[in-house]
Amino acid sequence: MPAMLVYLDHNATTPLAPEVMEAVMRAQRDLWGNPSSPHALGVAARRALEEARAQVAALLSVSPDEVIFTSGGTESDNAAVLGVAEARGERRHVVISAVEHAAVTEPARRLAERGWRVSVVPVLPSGVLDLAALDAALTPDTALVSVIHAQNETGVLQPIAEVAARARSCGAVVHTDAAQSVGKVPIDVPALGVDLLTVAGHKVYAPKGIGALIVRRGTPFRRVLDGAGHESGRRAGTENVAGAVGLGVACALASREGEVRRERLAARRDRLERELKTRFPGAVVHGASAPRLPNTCSIALPGIEAWKLLADLREVVAASAGAACHSSGAHVSPVLAAMGVAPDLAMGTLRLTTGRDTTEADVDAAVAAIAAWAQARETSASANDPSAAGIQR
Repeated sequence: MPAMLVYLDHNATTPLAPEVMEAVMRAQRDLWGNPSSPHALGVAARRALEEARAQVAALLSVSPDEVIFTSGGTESDNAAVLGVAEARGERRHVVISAVEHAAVTEPARRLAERGWRVSVVPVLPSGVLDLAALDAALTPDTALVSVIHAQNETGVLQPIAEVAARARSCGAVVHTDAAQSVGKVPIDVPALGVDLLTVAGHKVYAPKGIGALIVRRGTPFRRVLDGAGHESGRRAGTENVAGAVGLGVACALASREGEVRRERLAARRDRLERELKTRFPGAVVHGASAPRLPNTCSIALPGIEAWKLLADLREVVAASAGAACHSSGAHVSPVLAAMGVAPDLAMGTLRLTTGRDTTEADVDAAVAAIAAWAQARETSASANDPSAAGIQR
């Protein structure tokens, strides 16, 4: 990694926390036994696995037996959608939001191909789910409602407790993808009222390849991976002990840092937005009027091609864009499109996400680099075509 790179892409993935790295390395060295084996090595691995399960459960206010370890957020989302569908064959309707991650929309699409009816509920311009539209979508045939807890691009937090209350009124099971929100905002699963909740390790300073699906007791659910009876028969496959240990430590760390972490994330995020709006007066922060994750800044800089900026600054600033440029043309994020964001603003949208180690100096360096790039582009445009001057800044 370049020495001067400022990493502002924590919603894409997080680095391993030092405490997690140490725990994972120790587990790889000492806990390599199969946790299903009855001998001493297996017993030691099983003990570590159950300790990790308890740490995940404690962060989310659930019982350890409600935690299923998976390979990550994608598997957890797929298992939730398809596992409930398999268990509730008498109902053939699924409701999702228009701003779900592909790990929810794709299994929903698979169900549609198998004859299920799938309703996609729109969001308001703020990015918040349209609850009136949700009410209209629910029917006595609804098996599952899946609404993301925190949108990964905009950071907008959805009113999950209200969603769950409405869904339960028609007997639906409720799932939320909390991959982005775990470790960033407090999550009390019973208070949310959901039946299933997704956790992704690499979003919370744990390794890639590990995650969890919370399945509350009594929830209709059928495993989607067949094999031996691992995870109390709910997910086949020998458990990733080292990964689970890492996730457990990461959850314990999130519990310990709590409000201090949230305040630090928000302070850096707010500084980013404040400085960018000073340098670019026409800047628009998506979802600014809604509750958001404390670390997520989705900001449109008018007149800027975000994908081009990030390509040119790839050795300086690591972030994501609100649109991608391919040989077939530019493709605007479906999330921004669902919010009604104009294509030109979507093309100029940057997603800048802070982490637990982001400093004020990192923020200032990133803002300076972005502003310098924009100034250079404006100067170049003016030199080549005086009528092209005036990029909005």
